[in-house]
Amino acid sequence: MALRLDDRWVWDFWVADTGSEFHCFFLQAPRSLQDPDCRHEHATVGHAISVDLRTWDVVEDALVPGPKGAWDDRAIWTGSVVNSDGRWHMLYTGTSTADGGVVQRIGLATSTDLRSWSRHPGNPVMEADERWYERLDPTVWPHEAWRDPWVFADEAGMGWHALITARGSSGPTSERGVIGHARSIDLAKWTVEPPLATPGRFHHLEVPQTTRIGDRWYLLFSVDHEGGGRTYACSAASPLGPFDIAGAMPLGGTLLYSGRVVNARDGQPQLLAFLNSRADGTFVGELSDPMAIEVDDQGRLSANGTR
Repeated sequence: MALRLDDRWVWDFWVADTGSEFHCFFLQAPRSLQDPDCRHEHATVGHAISVDLRTWDVVEDALVPGPKGAWDDRAIWTGSVVNSDGRWHMLYTGTSTADGGVVQRIGLATSTDLRSWSRHPGNPVMEADERWYERLDPTVWPHEAWRDPWVFADEAGMGWHALITARGSSGPTSERGVIGHARSIDLAKWTVEPPLATPGRFHHLEVPQTTRIGDRWYLLFSVDHEGGGRTYACSAASPLGPFDIAGAMPLGGTLLYSGRVVNARDGQPQLLAFLNSRADGTFVGELSDPMAIEVDDQGRLSANGTR
């Protein structure tokens, strides 16, 4: 069954695979808030474990906001988890009460067992660089976007890459969404680099993921816009692009957001997403069951036949 919590909304998520278990880390906030738009200010990171991506055992929370005065004392947002030399590393988004949560930064936490996490003493480890990315200017955009890090190993063995939800420093304000990029050797010290996608279609590209399906690379991202949010997919020449953002197509309907591709135990790619808003605008706030990914002869993706 889908991951639904009676007392909490569930939305953006990321998955770590140990080989025997899938560990799902997800944003959560109390349903007692009543207004789902308030959930972002109260977000913490929940944790559930599954062997089949369908039945989940919810365990203790992974991360909560830091102590008063910390860079992440307001809310914890989306991240990703990778393993390096036997230790798990979670890059995650944090916001601060000092600036009202309008500036997003990225921090690091580590774990040996995926259950107990320790924050890196040098946090935050990444911030937007004004050479390429829009910094806070309320007259242009209400917040500084630098969130949702998707971390993966360099194909040539030269450390790590992070894809980041960011905004370019120029162009129409409603079309500045880019895929930010940073590199690291040790997952703690990061060098911010130019974006991997040119602004021009969306105001932001949320929860990015780059993944290989068959012999093709794809970029997945989500856009919350008028008419309902969607998960999009576009082809790529490599995990670092170039990405055909202009040619991105919806993957599934408007109910599916924050779509992630996860390989099941049989090696087949599956799409998981959180269930966003129904046609009447009602927020759902739970995770979907896995949906089989198919690729047509033109390389377009579909989930359970819905294109």
